[in-house]
Amino acid sequence: MTEGVADPLLRATPRHERLYRTWSEGGAGLLLTGNVQIDRTDLERPGNVAIDISEPRTVSAEARERLRAWARAGTVGGNHLWMQISQAGWQSPRYVTREPRAPSDVQLRLLGNYARPRPLEESEILDFINRFAQAAIIARDAGFTGVEVHGAHGYLLSSFLSPVTNRRTDAWGGSLENRARFLLEVVRAVRRAVGPDFPVALKLNSDDFRKGGFTNAECVDVVRWLNDESLDLLELSGGSYEQPRLVGAEGRADSAVELRPSTRAREAYFLDYAAAVRAVARMPLMVTGGFRTRAGMEAAVVGEECDMIGIGRPLCWQPDFPRRLLDRTTNGIERIEDRLNIRRSGWLSPASPITAIKMLNTFGAMSWYYCQIFRLADGEPPDLSRGILSTLREYLADEIATARRVRRAFDERVS
Repeated sequence: MTEGVADPLLRATPRHERLYRTWSEGGAGLLLTGNVQIDRTDLERPGNVAIDISEPRTVSAEARERLRAWARAGTVGGNHLWMQISQAGWQSPRYVTREPRAPSDVQLRLLGNYARPRPLEESEILDFINRFAQAAIIARDAGFTGVEVHGAHGYLLSSFLSPVTNRRTDAWGGSLENRARFLLEVVRAVRRAVGPDFPVALKLNSDDFRKGGFTNAECVDVVRWLNDESLDLLELSGGSYEQPRLVGAEGRADSAVELRPSTRAREAYFLDYAAAVRAVARMPLMVTGGFRTRAGMEAAVVGEECDMIGIGRPLCWQPDFPRRLLDRTTNGIERIEDRLNIRRSGWLSPASPITAIKMLNTFGAMSWYYCQIFRLADGEPPDLSRGILSTLREYLADEIATARRVRRAFDERVS
C-alpha cells in the first residue's frame, strides 16, 4: 500500500490526509501506512515519506506537523493507524540511488532497474537500528497509534534474513541466529524507545519462495525468538521483488520455490505457511495476501488460523470494502486483475515463460493500483476503465518526475 505522494523533501502532504481519511471512513479497524523510510537515500520509491534523523528537514517542526495532520485524518473513523517503518536496501531502484546498501553486494537483476549494492558496515547497521527507534518515537508523538517494523518482502531487514542476499562472515551473517540479529535488535530498540504500552508490530515473510532463501522453517525459528520481544502483532506475508508472491505472482522460474498444492487451492496466499508459525507464536497473528471473500476470511478466523485479516489491494478501488464486509452488504470482491486490458490481450500473459515479460505484467498490474491510490489521494473516485498499459506509462512517468524533484530538492541544499 505504498502511497508515493510525499513532497520533494519526503514529507507527508494533504494527499496523505485525503487518502487515509477515505480509508479510515471505510470501516477498517486497523490501518497500516505504506512503508515510511528511516533513510532518505535508499527509498522504496521516490514518493516515500522519510523520517531520517540524519536529514533535519525530514524531522523538522514542519515535517512533524505534517505527520500529525496525517495521523488525525487517518483516525477519524475511530480506527487505529500504525506507521510502517522500513529501509528498502537492495530493492531501491536506480532512479532513486546508484549505490543502495544491503548486507552483501548481491545485485537484484530485475529489468536492469537495480544497481549493485554496497555492503553495510557494522557502524551503519548500528546507526540504522537507532534510526528505526527514533522514527518510532516520532510516529508515536505525532499521533499514530502504533508502529510496524517492515521485516518482509526483500527490503533491508528481510534481506539480512536470507542466505542468498546475506553472505556476511561477521556477527550479522552466517547462522540464522546471526542473520536474524539485525531484525531482533531493531524490534528491541523500537520497544525500548516507545515503552511497554505503545503497540509494536512486525511484518515478516512466512517464506521467501526463493531457492536457497529464507524458509518457512527458519521463519518458525525466528518467531520463537520473537516470542520474548513483547510484540503486539505479527503480520505474515511472503516473497520479494524477485519472487513477488506478495501480489500472487511468480518471478524468475529458475529460482522459484514451488507453492504447496493446498495453497494454490485457497484464496489466501500464506495461510498454509502460517500454520507452522501459529503453532509456536505467542503474539496475535495477522495474515495478509489474497483474501477476497467474507467466507474465506471468516473461515480463517473461526478456524483460528489467524487472529486478524490483512487486506490491501481491494481498498485501492473499493475503499469502503471493510465496512461493506462488516455490514454484510457484500460477500467479497473480485480480483480486478482478471479484467484488466493487458491480461485480456494475452501478449503479456502470466503464463509466459519469459521472465521480463512476466515481471512487466506484474509491475503493470501494480501500477494500476498505484494510480487508483493517486486518484483517492486527489479526492477522486477510482477509475476502473483504465488499462494496465496506460497506468504503467502514467506510473513510470510519475516515478521519474518525482525522483528528479527529490534529487533537485536535496541537491539545492548541498550547493
